[in-house]
Amino acid sequence: MTTMSPDPQPTAPRVEDAAVVIAVRSGDEAAFGRLTERHRRELHVHCYRMLGSFDEAEDLVQETFLRAWRGRAGFDAGPGLRPWLYRIATNACLDALRRRSRRVTTVDSFAELPWLQPYPDRLLDEVAPSEEEPDAVVVSRETIELAFLALIQLLPARQRAAVILRDVLGWSAKETAELLGTTVAAANSALQRARATLDERAPRREAAAATTDELSEDERTLLAAFIDAHERSDAAAAAAVAREDIRITMPPYPMVYDGIAAMAPLLERAFGGDDEWRLIPIRANRMPAAASYHRAAGETEFRAFKIDVLRVEDGAIAEITTFGAGLFPAFGLAPTLP
Repeated sequence: MTTMSPDPQPTAPRVEDAAVVIAVRSGDEAAFGRLTERHRRELHVHCYRMLGSFDEAEDLVQETFLRAWRGRAGFDAGPGLRPWLYRIATNACLDALRRRSRRVTTVDSFAELPWLQPYPDRLLDEVAPSEEEPDAVVVSRETIELAFLALIQLLPARQRAAVILRDVLGWSAKETAELLGTTVAAANSALQRARATLDERAPRREAAAATTDELSEDERTLLAAFIDAHERSDAAAAAAVAREDIRITMPPYPMVYDGIAAMAPLLERAFGGDDEWRLIPIRANRMPAAASYHRAAGETEFRAFKIDVLRVEDGAIAEITTFGAGLFPAFGLAPTLP
C-alpha cells in the first residue's frame, strides 16, 4: 500500500520556534493559527478516512484545533507539531466513533454506509508533499477511493487507526503505539488483524493503478461518453457504456440497483419529459465523476442536482455512486448555471 507521506523526520529547529512556543503557551491565538492551519487539509483527509464522511471530518478538524488550543501547554512549534496534531485528531475520531456506535460487519454495497460522502480531488491536491518526496503522490488512489473507505468501515476503531497510521501515513510501530497510548506489541497486533481483514476483502490492484492519481484513458473516454449521453438524454447511449452487471447506489438511501435492467427505469425517469441536463466533469476520491445540473421544463436556469462517481472496469462503467448536491461548494461548483 502506498503512503500519503513518510514518517515525520527530525529537522533542525528554527530560530523563531522558541519564541512562537512561548507566545502560543501565553495565549497568542494568531500565532497558534499560523502554524496549525498549514496542517488543516491533511488532518481533514485523515479524519475523512477514519469516518468516511466529508462533513463529519470537517467537524472533527474543528474539534482537533479546539482541543489543541486547550492543550497548548504541550504545544511544540518544531517537528513535534505534526504528530501532536495527529494524536489529537485521531483521539477525536476515536471518541466520535465510540459515540456513533455504527460499525458495520459487512459491506456488500455503499448503500450500507449512509454517512459515506465523496472527497473533491481539488482539495486532496492541497495536501502538501514532503521535503523528502516532493514528487510523490501525496494522497494516493489506493488509500482514498470509495472502495477503500468502505472497507475501512469494517474495522474496529483502533484497528482502523492503526492501519491508517502505519500503512497509509507510514508511521513507525513506536510512533503509532505512542499515539494510541498502548504498547508496540498491542499496536502491531491491531495492525495485523486490520491487515488480515482488508486482505481478505480488498480486490487486488495493479501497482501502476495504485501509484498514480491520473485517470486512465478508459476513464477519461467513458466519463466523456457518460456526460454526452446524459446531456442528450440518450438512454441507449448511457446503457452502452455500462457493464451488464453495473451497480448503482445512492447514499444515504438504502437502494441498490444491479444490472442494466435495473438501470433502465432510472434512465427513463431522468430523461423523460422536457427536462434538460448539463454535466461538468470533476474528480472525486481520485476517480472520474460528473456534477449534474437539472433544468425542469419552464425554468430558466440549471440547478445543482447530484454528483455521480464512476468506477471503471474492463473498458466499461462498473459502478455509479450517486450523491446529492450538498457538497457542490466543496467541489468549487456554483449552485446554478444559466
